[in-house]
Amino acid sequence: MELFPLVILVLAFVLLIVVPARQRKKIQEQQRALQESLTPGTPVMTTAGLHGTVAALGEGTVDLEIAPGVVVTFARQAVLEVRKPVVAGPAADGTVLPGDDADGGPADRTR
Repeated sequence: MELFPLVILVLAFVLLIVVPARQRKKIQEQQRALQESLTPGTPVMTTAGLHGTVAALGEGTVDLEIAPGVVVTFARQAVLEVRKPVVAGPAADGTVLPGDDADGGPADRTR
């Protein structure tokens, strides 16, 4: 019973320091693997929320094409996630209507 406060302190240390540190390490490993898996043509989103396609890769940088002919350079650490390519859905007669691409634009918010 005299060791009970010490046991509580050790458990608190483990819960507040060790467990979050392990989770951070796991997340960092996932980010490293993501950054190493980048290839030209991969659609990505940056930490700033900018969507683009990988145009080229440097030592510690990645060039993203954010519009046709517009290429910007970011640090590799700025790539937050790999996005899935958007597939446009056809209308009833087979034509693609504006706003049918479900790209998260203003037209999608009215649905």
